[in-house]
Amino acid sequence: MTRRLRLALLGLAGVLVAGLVALLVTVYLLLQPERFTAMLQEQARGAGLELSLASPASPTLFPRPALELQGLTLTAQGASMPILLAANGRLALPWRTLFGGPTVISRLEIDAPRVDLDALQAWLASLPASGAGAPNIPRIDTGVRIARGTLVRGNQLLLRDFALDAGSLLTGEPFPLVVSAKDADGTPMQLRLTATPRIQGNALQFNDVDLNLTRGATLSMRLSGEAHWHGAADAAATLAGSLTQANAGRYDIALHLTPANQSEPLLLAVKLDGPGNHVDLRLPPLGVARWWSRIGNEQGPQLTVPPGSGHVDVATLDLAGVHVEGLQMQITPAPTSSSSAPAIPATSTSR
Repeated sequence: MTRRLRLALLGLAGVLVAGLVALLVTVYLLLQPERFTAMLQEQARGAGLELSLASPASPTLFPRPALELQGLTLTAQGASMPILLAANGRLALPWRTLFGGPTVISRLEIDAPRVDLDALQAWLASLPASGAGAPNIPRIDTGVRIARGTLVRGNQLLLRDFALDAGSLLTGEPFPLVVSAKDADGTPMQLRLTATPRIQGNALQFNDVDLNLTRGATLSMRLSGEAHWHGAADAAATLAGSLTQANAGRYDIALHLTPANQSEPLLLAVKLDGPGNHVDLRLPPLGVARWWSRIGNEQGPQLTVPPGSGHVDVATLDLAGVHVEGLQMQITPAPTSSSSAPAIPATSTSR
């Protein structure tokens, strides 16, 4: 190799290194990771949450502009237990955002998140009963993806292999959502949802809701209807459809969600009618979640009456490994502090 050729190759290598350095500097200046980190943290604080990262966001341009997030932690303000811990995340951004356009996230991806249901419920309970003004739909052009997640309550595993795949979230456009997971026993579950979000006055309206839920090969449910949300626990929905259970038959089911107010929490009215089974209940969803966790307690199920009101008339019931026959139950609301004697639910069961 001649001296001139060696000098030419060294010069070319220098140009390539300089170009690479210039590209990295350009990527950093265009993406401005601190701008997006601050935006996410500000939005979290607006919802009463604190978002922190294990290390500063790192930018990349290929295969498309994005920010890599390492060690995400999401905690309610003033709380010690995180709501969410995640190994890493990725925010994909449109090219127009890089060149001074609106701050828009094209796609959000989160890997291996761990969500604590107790911490989530505590945050939801702390939210005000209603929001101020119409909620904004966070524009996500090409969707959200969550993989390898777990849902826990303290140290108790509730769901594993949690995955979520959502399409574009744009006002007036159909929004598809698929969620899958396995329970602590390894039984697979899947939820498929489509709805069209719109802002109607001061409410976020969900039109043309179509929900399909399956659990293993033994249970499937399909519901359709409408829903709207004013913010926090001010939500309402009306859904109706059918539930099919293996070896039990088909049931008609209707759900009606009413928003929380100063005297009552968020309430879900459930009506179910089918072969030998009739249910008419009004239940607080968060209270029911706590009750359900006690039913599935690994130390042994605690068979207590769920919170709420209404009646249950069930020929057979299989719940958390417990088989019950001929269950008749009248649920009365919990007594107020001024009550002189507690109400006693009337139950009649045979096993």
